[in-house]
Amino acid sequence: MGRTIFSGRWCHGGGERMNTDLFEIIRTTRSMRRLKPDPVPPALIRQVLEAGTAAPSGGNMQAWRFLVVRDPAIKTAVAQWYRRGWHEVVAPRYRSGAPAPGSSRERFDRMLAAAEHLAEHLHEAPVWIVPCLEGGTHTRTSGASIYPAVQNMLLAARALGLGATLTTLYLLFEKEAEAALGLPEGTHSYAILPMGYPLGKFGPVARTAVEDVAFSDRWGERWTEG
Repeated sequence: MGRTIFSGRWCHGGGERMNTDLFEIIRTTRSMRRLKPDPVPPALIRQVLEAGTAAPSGGNMQAWRFLVVRDPAIKTAVAQWYRRGWHEVVAPRYRSGAPAPGSSRERFDRMLAAAEHLAEHLHEAPVWIVPCLEGGTHTRTSGASIYPAVQNMLLAARALGLGATLTTLYLLFEKEAEAALGLPEGTHSYAILPMGYPLGKFGPVARTAVEDVAFSDRWGERWTEG
């Protein structure tokens, strides 16, 4: 088994060193659901995967496995279950709902349109990364062994100019979708990360102020810097 030692310096596909501010990357890593069909160079995919394998791992077990899907037939087979979950379950719920507190109807409608686009065009994303865990059974803490790697990959994709999003909608038909992915027994997927060059632009995420979601020592006691 190979071992990778990380120097802390990430290179762009052409070997050019990157000097991107981490906090700027975090603040501008939006869910990019509209992607160009242009192929992504394998060197960039590798950098994203390496970012995933640099994530924390309890006991350094590294039970994660990452399925890189570029085969159109596989993507088409899985995407049909994704679309079914969207049309039968998720879309009706969104359409009958209301914007989240602090969000406008216009922003909500844009999000809904982007989600609809992803459902109809998921198979056209040039590459998917499917993060999985080998062995064991699903528990409440299982995600702790895979989602830090997912976030690392999303941030790395952003740093490299690639758009991506984390979606679990296909898990509404988990058995069928994982069969289409060809996952062996005992291996479970935790998301699909469709990835490619974005059709839109990166920009700041819209989030609730820290003061409205963080508490100081006691629940309900608003956090302040003082």
